[in-house]
This record gives sequence, structure tokens and C-alpha cells, in this order.
Amino acid sequence: MSEAEPETGPRRRCLVTRESFDRETMLRFVVGPEADVVFDVGATLPGRGMWLSASGDVVELGVKRGVFSRAAKQQVKVPADLRAVVDDRLRGRLVDLLGLARRSGAAISGFEKAREWLVAGKAALLVQATDGSAEERARFVGGRDVPVVAALDAAALGQVFGRDRAVHVAVAGGRLAGMIEIEAARLAGVRTSGHTTPLVGR
Repeated sequence: MSEAEPETGPRRRCLVTRESFDRETMLRFVVGPEADVVFDVGATLPGRGMWLSASGDVVELGVKRGVFSRAAKQQVKVPADLRAVVDDRLRGRLVDLLGLARRSGAAISGFEKAREWLVAGKAALLVQATDGSAEERARFVGGRDVPVVAALDAAALGQVFGRDRAVHVAVAGGRLAGMIEIEAARLAGVRTSGHTTPLVGR
């Protein structure tokens, strides 16, 4: 079986671990016109995709082992700081999605307002700051069965909502909530070790 498999079906195989996962949770790379490896953050660029698990360790191993050249069947140029490049692009995508949700009225920040959505059953996803108090974050959720993700710090979340800091963000149900959940999980995975699943808490 070739290193880069045909892009059919809902799952893809990681070039490093050889495990298969849902494509939305993985990282897609393509070879650019200058034979450089490009991270395709939205999985929309033309060309045969080369897939890695959403794990910082896996990205670094992929660079170290030269998996991209083997998969592309040619010598390719890989950024030495590929993990940082992936992190930056994923962070930007997550911020953009949260901003879109805010502007469309599908996301709200602040303890009291987000809590109102949660209690009323309007919140389909909670986004919490990575540097928020663990006790406060747990108290906010209150044991409710709502997906919780954490990938941005309070300053970054606050910037999206025009505040200095934001620890709690509630997102209404819909396509954006699902996309934010997946992107937060991919970013969290790149910043840690091992493949993560979309949910980091319930």
C-alpha cells in the first residue's frame, strides 16, 4: 500500500502511526509548486493529500523521519518548525470561526451570559480558557452533559469578543459549533502529545 493513499471515504491513515481516523480530526499536507510541504488547514487545496494525526509529537516525527518525501515520491522541502506553523494556522482558523460565531449571534462570552445559555439549554458547546481556574471552570459546567473544549488562553478568547479576557464562551448548536469543537481539538492535540479526540471534557 502506498504512503499516500487515495483520498476516498471518511477516514485517513496517518503516515507516522499508520492508524486511521476521521479526516476532519487529522492534519492534511500537500506539496506546493516549489516542492515545499504546505499545511492545508481547511483540507481544500488541490493535490494528493498527506495526512498526519493531530499530535505535536507525530508532526515532529514526520519531519524527522522524512515521511513527506516518501509519500510524495520526490524530495520535498519541509519547514524545520512545521509544528509551530501548524499551531499558528490552526489557532488562526479557530479564532476566525469563533469570530464568525460571535458576529452571527451564535456565540456569547462572560460567566453570567454564557451561563444563561447553558442553563436554558441553548449552549451546544462550551469553549473555556486554558488558563482559567480549574475550579471555576468545573463550577461553571455544573456537571451538565455539554461538550467542553479548551485550546486558547483567556486573552486570546477575550480578543475575539472585544474584551481583555474571556474564560467562558457558549456556542449555540449548528455547523459552527461542530467546526469549532473539531478545530479546538486539533489545536490542543498539536500542543500536546498523542492523538486527541474532539472532546476534552463533558
